[in-house]
Amino acid sequence: MELVLAIGIGVMTGSGVWLLLRPRTYQVIIGLLLLSYAVNLFIFGMGRLRMNVPPVVEPGVPVDPAAFTDPIPQALVLTAIVIGFATTALFLVVLLASRGLTGTDHVDGREQ
Repeated sequence: MELVLAIGIGVMTGSGVWLLLRPRTYQVIIGLLLLSYAVNLFIFGMGRLRMNVPPVVEPGVPVDPAAFTDPIPQALVLTAIVIGFATTALFLVVLLASRGLTGTDHVDGREQ
């Protein structure tokens, strides 16, 4: 399972970087999205996800760190998803404004 996750993160990162280097702004936005998804998967992978274990320590129960899941990666990824959505919306508005002003959607402003 770790190999599949590592390959998925690698493919998403490679595709995101490739799209970031493209000349059109829409492709750059999609590349940023793929990179953010790859980082979210990486954080989840490093967060030691466990199934059917509580994320919070209950009072009066002896604390065994191996019996609990770490809630910090989940909170970080949730925050990253919200920030990524807002950033994507901002980039799309800037894309539309730039295309309206220049008449092209190329990053450098000229057709090649």
